[in-house]
Amino acid sequence: MNNNDKDTDMLFYEKQARDNGYSVICGIDEAGRGPLAGPVCAAAVILPEGLIIDGVNDSKKLSAKKREELFDKIIDECLDYSIATADEKEIDEINILQATFLAMCRAVDGLKIKPDIAFIDGNKEPGLAISQQTIVKGDSKSMSVAAASILAKVTRDRYMLEMAEKYPHYAFEKHKGYGTKLHYQMLDEYGPCEIHRTTFLKTWNNK
Repeated sequence: MNNNDKDTDMLFYEKQARDNGYSVICGIDEAGRGPLAGPVCAAAVILPEGLIIDGVNDSKKLSAKKREELFDKIIDECLDYSIATADEKEIDEINILQATFLAMCRAVDGLKIKPDIAFIDGNKEPGLAISQQTIVKGDSKSMSVAAASILAKVTRDRYMLEMAEKYPHYAFEKHKGYGTKLHYQMLDEYGPCEIHRTTFLKTWNNK
């Protein structure tokens, strides 16, 4: 498959939805389900019909520099976007899956343009008040979802860099809150801080 074929394929679900009568299509994805600290972040993006943004793909496959470049390009070229979070306290209170759904619903609610349908990365519906379609590995199959993936990832990484300045002992700038060897070493030395997810530290607490 050449690059043009790949780009066309990234619009398959969008074209299918339009063939079925939907006109305003929103892509949704999240970043930060797995870390031990910080919020889960979700983004909702509405792109113009047929728009292909070169390089847009699953955010995890892109370098941080490339994601930053594409972040600005997506915001410049999209029709509408919204980014929302559920913080570590909400994650501890209602669990990470429900907190992810909460962030997704907040992102959709934050859109100025009301979408007809939302594509959600994964296999679970967040319970939106509009039509929704899950797409497994949607961030590598749908241009709308891939764009949302990049906005969510960049937003969360930027937040964790801010937290690295506020809590310098934990080296958040290096691991963004994920459970790396370095992060666990910092936890052993300093204990958790305010943005750690208590429910994610059970293994560490019980060792």
